[in-house]
Amino acid sequence: MTEQVAFLGLGTMGFPMARHLAAAGYQVTVYNRTAEKAARWVAAHGGRAAPTPAAAADGAAMVFTCVGNDDDLAAVVLGPAGAFSTMAPGAVLVDHTTASATLARRLAAEAQARGLSALDAPVSGGQAGAENGVLTVMVGGDAAPFAKAEPALRAFAREARLLGPAGSGQLAKMVNQICIAGLVQGLSEALNFGQRAGLDMAAVVEVIAKGAAQSWQMDNRAATMLEGRFDFGFAVDWMRKDLGIVLAEAARQKTPLPVTALVDQLYAEIQGMGGGRWDTTSLIQRLRRDA
Repeated sequence: MTEQVAFLGLGTMGFPMARHLAAAGYQVTVYNRTAEKAARWVAAHGGRAAPTPAAAADGAAMVFTCVGNDDDLAAVVLGPAGAFSTMAPGAVLVDHTTASATLARRLAAEAQARGLSALDAPVSGGQAGAENGVLTVMVGGDAAPFAKAEPALRAFAREARLLGPAGSGQLAKMVNQICIAGLVQGLSEALNFGQRAGLDMAAVVEVIAKGAAQSWQMDNRAATMLEGRFDFGFAVDWMRKDLGIVLAEAARQKTPLPVTALVDQLYAEIQGMGGGRWDTTSLIQRLRRDA
């Protein structure tokens, strides 16, 4: 019998992730706050839509979530019509939301009290990674539920790794976002500097990308940054949400993040320029504004 799973949240990431699960042979029930989107998903990919998270989760061996923030996640899992209210003992919650480690630990404890399991499993790779099924999944939780969920994760991920107990996946995603924030600002400054100096920056990038300056951001976004196109991947509004989680966790740890804090404020300026829906490489526009 085909394994029954639920997917809660059909946004930019969740819609294609759920599609990959269906293509891998899972029987997928979807829920989305906007019911029209759930209906559209079912029309394209089969399965069924449910009116509430609880209805979607009823009978599912695994329940995947990919929603906006801590409040959204708590609502779809712990709310009166949340997934935990109907999940059967032994079922696994796999949360792909970028959320706080505090909430991840709370969900894991609540799951255990109900005879369930919960994995915090945020992803990296952006919309393109979700569409192409090549995301990176950073997982926190116990080994047994991870072993159960791993084959399903492979439907949309090229890397899925258990990194420690509950909360570890979210902490790893924070590390990821810290790295990206600094890299994108550095690349923005470098490209803007070279353009103002009159260099053929397409040629320069081609050369330095073969050396120590190479990065995924350079390989995949330098050309679009030079062209002033910012409709690729992760939006500034969502990056600021993620960096807020990072900075709050750093404050709790008393861990200094001076560059990350600065880049967060630079993204706030991009929002002030009307660029909240531009992708994260739009940091270069702030530098061009100051020309």
